[in-house]
Amino acid sequence: MLFGGSFNPIHCGHIALARQVLRENLADQVWLMVSPQNPLKPQGGLLDERLRYELACKAVQGERGIVVSDFEFTLPRPSYTWNTLCALGRTWPDHEFSLLIGADNWANFDRWAHTERILSHHRIYVYPRPGFPLAAPLPPGVSSIDAPLLPYSSTEVRQRIHSGLDITHWVPDSILQDVIVHYRHN
Repeated sequence: MLFGGSFNPIHCGHIALARQVLRENLADQVWLMVSPQNPLKPQGGLLDERLRYELACKAVQGERGIVVSDFEFTLPRPSYTWNTLCALGRTWPDHEFSLLIGADNWANFDRWAHTERILSHHRIYVYPRPGFPLAAPLPPGVSSIDAPLLPYSSTEVRQRIHSGLDITHWVPDSILQDVIVHYRHN
């Protein structure tokens, strides 16, 4: 299952969600697909992609079934999910890829490139996000994932750092100091 994002920075909610997918046996692996450039998000405040990738790798070290991928770094920009899925299919033709997206992204799914193709070729799992209720019924091939509403967001982590607030328990201990140092001046 692909869990794409900027991971600016990765936080405990990302990891908890990936663990939940594995616990529910929805996928053999969860690939955290670090996106160099989301076409629907502004670039401002985005830490260098290599650094975001390295922080994510360090954060999930030792996590069984969770893989961090820089696959999109080699693809044309901006990063369109359909292009990524096509390239992944060519590279790993024996794999079946599904998507994990937040309810906030599902609310904007109609703005994505090639939505009909994505829906017709890949399962989509939507996880709850505060403020983004899922309208029923969901289209065929789209399911909501039974996951708790997690209070974490990368935006909140960055805001807390800039305000001098504690981010312990927001990001894994393994990257806590790195995140503070890199985002304090970004």
